[in-house]
Amino acid sequence: MLYVDPPAWPARGRLWSHLVSDVSYEELHAFAEMLGAPRRGFDRDHYDLPAERVPMAVWLGARLVTSREIVRLLRGAGLRRPKHLSQRA
Repeated sequence: MLYVDPPAWPARGRLWSHLVSDVSYEELHAFAEMLGAPRRGFDRDHYDLPAERVPMAVWLGARLVTSREIVRLLRGAGLRRPKHLSQRA
């Protein structure tokens, strides 16, 4: 399943959301491609999605959840890649 949180993260003059999968990164990449999200939007375990793409993500089947739920879902699926760990690799 795919999930997106409400746009709340400001950067580069826009608000951004996080798009995640609780199944696999492959599912996440395929969904992001359908949305037209560039691969450079992938950050460790999620895609940064601009606010204007959120309605399309929901229309295509992503569930709108809180930011806390995003983290809980990633951890539960074993797909969470915290920043402090990825910097060591």
